[in-house]
Amino acid sequence: MTTNPDPTRTPTIDRMHREGTWNPLWDTLSRWDPEWTEQFMAMNATPIRRGVFTPEFVELLSIAIDAAATHLYAPGVRRHIRAALELGVSREEILTVLQMVSVLGIHACNLGVPILEEELDAFEARRAAS
Repeated sequence: MTTNPDPTRTPTIDRMHREGTWNPLWDTLSRWDPEWTEQFMAMNATPIRRGVFTPEFVELLSIAIDAAATHLYAPGVRRHIRAALELGVSREEILTVLQMVSVLGIHACNLGVPILEEELDAFEARRAAS
């Protein structure tokens, strides 16, 4: 929590509120530490603000990030799909991004199945020994 008695300027957060990209789940964090939250949100926006990628690519990448199994932020997926469509991105392109990002979930099996196999073997060995 900030101990600075002066109000913290939050231009990035203010812009996010105006543009409708602010997640209300961040309200408490922003209230408790507006300086850190502002810095984080500004850092997050920097790659997009630089303009290296086309707006269409940024929307497709944003869809992938928000739809990823580690994020699953439906309001962001909706907002970025809407923006992508407005920019002329096709249904097929958006669907392909969703299909590509869906494979991230397979890693749960890639990690969990070998561990399950090891633990089952160990469990059976303990049972046989007793």
